[in-house]
Amino acid sequence: MRGLFKYIKPYGPYMLLTLFLKFTAAMMDLLIPSLLAKIIDDIVPLQNIKLIFMWGGVMILCAVVSVTTNVTANRMAEISAGGMTRKIRYDLFSRITYLSAKQMDDFTVPSVVSRLSSDTYNVNRMLAKMQRIGVRGPILLIGGILITMTMEPKLTMVLVASLPFIILIVAVITGKSVSVYGTQQTVLDDMVRVLRENITGVRVIRALSKTEYEKERFDKVNRKLAETEQKAGSISAASNPATTLVLNLGLTLVIVTGAFLVQKGETGPGAIIAFLSYFTIILNAMLGITKIFMMFSKGLACAKRISQVLEAPEDMPVLPYNGEEKESEYHVEFKKVTFSYLHKRNNLTDISFTLKKGETLGIIGPTGSGKSTLINLLLRFYDVDGGEILLEGRDIRTFPLPELRRRFGVVFQNDYLMAESIEKNIDYFRGLSKTEIEKAADYAQAKDFILEKRGDMDADVAIRGNNLSGGQKQRIMIARALAAKPEILILDDASSALDYQTDASLRKALGEHFADTTTIMIAQRISSIQGADHILVLEDGNCIGYGTHRELLLSCQSYRQIYELQTGREAESFLQAEGGR
Repeated sequence: MRGLFKYIKPYGPYMLLTLFLKFTAAMMDLLIPSLLAKIIDDIVPLQNIKLIFMWGGVMILCAVVSVTTNVTANRMAEISAGGMTRKIRYDLFSRITYLSAKQMDDFTVPSVVSRLSSDTYNVNRMLAKMQRIGVRGPILLIGGILITMTMEPKLTMVLVASLPFIILIVAVITGKSVSVYGTQQTVLDDMVRVLRENITGVRVIRALSKTEYEKERFDKVNRKLAETEQKAGSISAASNPATTLVLNLGLTLVIVTGAFLVQKGETGPGAIIAFLSYFTIILNAMLGITKIFMMFSKGLACAKRISQVLEAPEDMPVLPYNGEEKESEYHVEFKKVTFSYLHKRNNLTDISFTLKKGETLGIIGPTGSGKSTLINLLLRFYDVDGGEILLEGRDIRTFPLPELRRRFGVVFQNDYLMAESIEKNIDYFRGLSKTEIEKAADYAQAKDFILEKRGDMDADVAIRGNNLSGGQKQRIMIARALAAKPEILILDDASSALDYQTDASLRKALGEHFADTTTIMIAQRISSIQGADHILVLEDGNCIGYGTHRELLLSCQSYRQIYELQTGREAESFLQAEGGR
């Protein structure tokens, strides 16, 4: 909760005015029963119609002031709560965008989505209710007790005797509900995860006729969420009946005691009627305070979840750099790099290679061999466990992340396209000129299909590129990577959907127009990387081969087997043909 105070502070004066209006409304509500008692006990016996209308007019005035200030204060409470929630949501989104990949793995995407939506909504409701009822309730409760104490101390003592029981009920229920609400939000994370998986994989689900299975899977997590909500609701629902029971027992005692007092002539009927009105006010105030505690419990659980993200420590700080670059002939260097996602089993072990500026590295290996992990480390989505990665002789951990990543143009294995025009997808809000965008599309072999099939660069792309083929999507994403003329180009299996002719034309364009760009290309097809200056063969996180295409055919049995399977040609015939040249 301490983290919320910085969001509340800017609205301090505004909230004080809201609380003042609420205080005014509460005082008007407390004044009305006293005026009623005075009219019944003091004014009516005088049989003066003018005085009755005058004091009745005062009561009406108090009621109008109460309604006006209440409505105004409620609107102000919603405005301030909305403003605070908007700032919380903005800061939460901003913090999420800077979480490291490891931190995002720990929080999980579904949990982040529910914290950004459901949790912030519950905090919004808590902030609004605290202003609307959190002040009005205690004022009516305390004010009602003090006024009744001056009117009828004996009756008030009967009422006050019930308060400890109510406080105990609220304390017990609040203590139990906080943990239950926390569990409820965690189960909500699971439901969001299942929902995201179904929406993303809807085509696969339908193609494999697993709709009924997925419905059962969703029903299972939905049922679990419903059960958790029922448990939380059962706990909070017990507060109102229990509180009402105690207060009504007190009311029964008040009526019995009041009857004896009226019979003895120690009080008047107006005072009893006023006391009953105050009792109703006190009852409603207690019920309101109980609701506030329930809302506070839920809001507190959600605020803790939000704070976990907002207060997440900087996971990958920039290391100090003395400003002196080591002279190095290499643009990119991996020196005995070791890494593990879960720190149980290495995903990469002792990986070393060097690339001069303008050279190309091809990476090949079976699924799960660590190819994409290597790229994640180079972009510093994760930090190495051992060894170091150097860029122009400088440890990449000494670069500020924006400066480091501006050097790269990247096409990831599972990249995405926005529901925007082709031009905006290539530009990606970098302010590139139309000429640069068109050139990038041309180099990526995308210009022809854009002009022939889509019309022009302003043609719309559906969400996730659903109106494009796999090869068309890849060419637009490659154009996006090329558009800013990167120092280092990373293509993570970015040409898998391209036909051989387009793939060859792409590699030719890269060689002609990006000769000074260092390129790292992950591929499943040897034909895509056999012309690379260096080829790295990975298997189970280990380097089992490194060299040129020819050298690997001679020295790496796994590479040789992949070549023969993909080309249907004996490696020996290739080597003999190359040797004869």
